[in-house]
Amino acid sequence: MFKLRNAPHLRELIYLAALVSIMFALSMIGLNTPSQLEAIQQKGVIRVVTTNSPLTYFTRKGEPAGFEYELTKAFAEHLGVELELTVSDRFADIFGVLQERNAHLAAAGLTATEQRRKRFDFSPPYRSSAPVLVYRVRRGNPAPRDVEDLYGRSIKVLQGSSYINVLENLKTEYPELKWTVSEDDQVIDLLDQVHEGSLDYTVLDSSVFDNHKSFYPGLKAAFDLQPPQPIAWMLNQHHDGSLKAALTQWFKMESTQRRIKLLEERYFSRTNPLNFFDTVSFREDLHERFLPLYPWFRQAEEETGINWLLLAAIAYQESHWDADAVSPTGVRGIMMLTNAAASEVGVDDRTDPKQSILGGARYLVNVKKKIPDRILEPDHTWFALAGYNIGFGHLEDARILTQKGGKDPDNWKHVREYLPKLSDPKFYPQTRYGFARGHEPVTYVSNIRKYMELMRWEVETATSGEFTLDTDPEEPAGDLPAPAVQEKPRLPLSNLPSQL
Repeated sequence: MFKLRNAPHLRELIYLAALVSIMFALSMIGLNTPSQLEAIQQKGVIRVVTTNSPLTYFTRKGEPAGFEYELTKAFAEHLGVELELTVSDRFADIFGVLQERNAHLAAAGLTATEQRRKRFDFSPPYRSSAPVLVYRVRRGNPAPRDVEDLYGRSIKVLQGSSYINVLENLKTEYPELKWTVSEDDQVIDLLDQVHEGSLDYTVLDSSVFDNHKSFYPGLKAAFDLQPPQPIAWMLNQHHDGSLKAALTQWFKMESTQRRIKLLEERYFSRTNPLNFFDTVSFREDLHERFLPLYPWFRQAEEETGINWLLLAAIAYQESHWDADAVSPTGVRGIMMLTNAAASEVGVDDRTDPKQSILGGARYLVNVKKKIPDRILEPDHTWFALAGYNIGFGHLEDARILTQKGGKDPDNWKHVREYLPKLSDPKFYPQTRYGFARGHEPVTYVSNIRKYMELMRWEVETATSGEFTLDTDPEEPAGDLPAPAVQEKPRLPLSNLPSQL
């Protein structure tokens, strides 16, 4: 009879053999499991989350643009994959999108802070920027010189921004420093509030403020709150590190560094504070193109009640005041009317400046009638412009999404947050009219508001006869006469509504 001896040792050998087999199987699985970078290349898509702003991503004449957009697109092309962009409504949402693995990268001018490094990885830095205190210049209100000057004043910063940590660090030395954090506002909202006087100060990166300040005459940076900090792309911490390694290699390439310098000149150059709007061209157009058209804008205001400054800003957004402008879709003229719109308002020749301006004003009146009367100005106008740009069906879809989200569908600030969701596959299947490029009307309305402010500033600061508008021009007739030139400017601003 065979007797089994030392059974415990045999069991150990069996367990060891099983363990070796399992480890071998896992290693084989590991060999067949692609790295994060390989998975991206196999799927052919890299997903990036960003924000909608002049420095990150926006649409210009229907085409995507922005520093972060162009740089991430170049990286995608380097990998041989397509770029899939997610545009967050709020800055703070970026971190959630990344943590939920709905994006591989976050590219939104993010500061690589120590707090963020505890949760995320970062690419090599490609820029640096210092947080600055933004204020409005006012008579009898001296510029703040140090942190103690901020005591007792209202300060607001964005939720999720690195500026909260900056202020928290300052508070250890200046205990009376106080501020609030906004969950709903965006950069332009905070700048609007400082510009209007409802907020004393906000904090922004110097490069972000430099890009926006031309649209907010009177706003200035008081001082840096800390030395310049590195700006980089953010990514989730991953066990294989393959994507981070690819980023490190790509940023070291000379071609990448040349591209970054080119994009910095395009989007951050201090010599061209309007960047893509081009200050020099705008001012040249103001003098050479707008002045001869000014009487027709004033006549259009008299006939329709639509503010001439608003009409002029719309015209610049549409055609840069070029009577011969033609779009790829066939709209033409200063107000870029379609054939249907021109017929609706009795315009026979869309390239005739007078017909185009007067017809465009009449058409805007018709457009505004589609917006409920309960919506007050200026939101009534912003809704009308957004509906004209994207279509009123899509605008209504966005308002319904806004209401479902617990926000006010009659408030432009709230609806503006939900319009971009019309291009999000999580949302547009819920809507009646489906997919739409919802960022475009947001940018469209924002641009028009900025042009209005620029024109107002140019007129208000005119101190010589080189730019002068007569407040009561004679009825124009025949060829387009230039407005009267006087020794001292007479500014046509007395009847402008304050909200515009």
